[in-house]
Amino acid sequence: MDQLLPYQHTQVVIYYALGAVLLPFVAFLVNACLPGRTNKLSGWVSTLAIFASAVLAGFVFTNIWNKPLVQSQVLWFTIGASKIYAGVFLNNLSALMLLLVCVIALPVHIYSTAYMGHDGRYKRYFTYLSLFCFSMLALVVVDNLFLFYAFWELVGFSSYLLIGFWFSKEKAVIANKKAFLMNRIGDIGLLTAIIILFAMYHTADIATIFNRLSNLSTIQNGVWFLNSNVSGTNGAFALTSHALWLPAVWQYVAFAGIFLAVVAKSAQFPLHTWLPDAMEGPTSVSALIHAATMVAAGVFLLGRAYPMFTSTELDILAGVGCFTAFMAATIALTQNDLKRILAYSTISQLGYMVMAMGIGAYASSLFHLATHAFFKCLLFLVAGSVIHQMQHIKDDNKLDIDPQNILHMGGLRKWMPVTFIAAIIGAMALTGLPFTSGYLSKDGIIVQAFEWSDGKGLAYRLIPAGALLTGLLTAFYVSRLIVKVFFGEFRLLKANPHIKFHCEDGSWQYKLPLVFLSACSLFVLFSWNPLIYENSWILKGFGSGSALERVNIYHSIIPIAANILNILVIYWAYAIYYKRNTFSFPQTTFWFRLSYNEWYFDRFYAFAIVQPILALTRFASWFDKKVIDGFIHLLKGIILSLSKLTAWMDKHIIDGFLHLVVSIVQGIGNFARNFQSGKIQYYLFSMLAILLALFILYLI
Repeated sequence: MDQLLPYQHTQVVIYYALGAVLLPFVAFLVNACLPGRTNKLSGWVSTLAIFASAVLAGFVFTNIWNKPLVQSQVLWFTIGASKIYAGVFLNNLSALMLLLVCVIALPVHIYSTAYMGHDGRYKRYFTYLSLFCFSMLALVVVDNLFLFYAFWELVGFSSYLLIGFWFSKEKAVIANKKAFLMNRIGDIGLLTAIIILFAMYHTADIATIFNRLSNLSTIQNGVWFLNSNVSGTNGAFALTSHALWLPAVWQYVAFAGIFLAVVAKSAQFPLHTWLPDAMEGPTSVSALIHAATMVAAGVFLLGRAYPMFTSTELDILAGVGCFTAFMAATIALTQNDLKRILAYSTISQLGYMVMAMGIGAYASSLFHLATHAFFKCLLFLVAGSVIHQMQHIKDDNKLDIDPQNILHMGGLRKWMPVTFIAAIIGAMALTGLPFTSGYLSKDGIIVQAFEWSDGKGLAYRLIPAGALLTGLLTAFYVSRLIVKVFFGEFRLLKANPHIKFHCEDGSWQYKLPLVFLSACSLFVLFSWNPLIYENSWILKGFGSGSALERVNIYHSIIPIAANILNILVIYWAYAIYYKRNTFSFPQTTFWFRLSYNEWYFDRFYAFAIVQPILALTRFASWFDKKVIDGFIHLLKGIILSLSKLTAWMDKHIIDGFLHLVVSIVQGIGNFARNFQSGKIQYYLFSMLAILLALFILYLI
């Protein structure tokens, strides 16, 4: 879609897009100026702002989706002969993300007005939340790599504020520092890639680089070059017939930089360990981070930069994504923290998206990004409701328990029916069962993975096999979660029969977001046919081509086989954790410990990276204090001694010599003054003495 909309209509769409982006920023400014720390007005200011943004984003979406792209620019600054333009770039990808962020953020805001209602920093929470939404919305519409990087950083900074929102808790402080530092690693990579791309193409325009010039670039004989007549009608880029080139290694470095940014922001191996710890923030924040904002930014970056990747680089994405999905799913099997299970589920599903990009299933990756946003936000809000009730029980009965531990739960479906139904729908979508959106998007990825590996070597066939196995692991751990939380006896009551409690779904601010997200997690929002993913409007919008054609048996056999296996696994988990008519997993085996200890990644990083760095800093501190400071103190002593010696010499030798001269001169003066008494007889006597002395000298 290289055509542009008519100018007048373009300007209207641009204004609406800018309005959708800027309204949360206005809410941020208004909330920052409101008096008091618990001003309830702040929650509704932010909620109304994001509601208005959603309305405007809907208008933008209807005018952009499957229509000519919109781009509007102004000259920002000039570097030598290169003119840098800044503006707005709207195509199917940015229009979808703009709408998705707003639609996901709206129920989170409504939910937060109740969930954070008793928090002592209520106003600060919504101030940060509005800044977070503004950052992500701006990220998806800017058309300039430098601006993209600025908002990429602002998304990271906003998440830092929200993850550490309860900064009085030591774990929250550690978690937000960990997230901040690990994302800085990815940010260095992104900045490096931007510098290389600017050096290669002499422009920072995203549409020009990734939609036009990347397709004209090639690597041959160790050279990465562009050789074509290219001109820009909007002033963003102009190139004569001479070639632009760099050594091919710089293309690989640019990919490595983007890859590093993606694995950090979207929590992929090996920089995934920050995301489970980020659960120390409010659960409503976790819902937004995991659904459509921070972690989605990495996949969005892949979508933007996709045309520049070579086949080898795409294979790397497929391998890393598949491994991350499998690894995270195995860890989720044994975790007992409700939010931590969902965090590893997010890492696993993001692995699916990255893998899909790698196997060429671009549209399916973005499709899964959209469906995942709804059912993962739903599951986190369900978790928030459950944890909220468990926290009340803990506080009312003064218990020393972790309200997020699923081992204390059970049977909650009797007291929280709306939350239970929402949890079932979210779990079905996460598992990928029919009639849910997750079935349509996840099965599409697995089918295309088998098609991609067909005719290739064994290593390539591990990708679809790993994706299918990960799906079965997902069915098991999500079934374990549902059974532990909502079925059986209330284990906390069984262990403490004396406690008094009252559980409920909560007010309408809790229930309305759950109902809305549950509806959006079903198939109807994405396809009229609940069983055939090829009919999805998102897939058609991104032009999947052959992926939409049922040309082989994979399109039938894979969904059928996957769902039969999923149902068997769900029943197996139900039998283990509810009926208990079969064996439980032994908790002393290597595989259990590997899963429970999260593959020992944190321990390895602490041993191999953190401890050596701390040891280096301690050595540097010792060297600074003992060697550098010691040398400086030695110099200080020498200089002080020299200054004292100089002062003594100045006082006793130089000043003494001067005093001696003064005394001699003074003595001579006093002696000579005796001859100036004013009496004539002394003058005659003096003249006689002088004449006598001269006569004696003459005689001698």
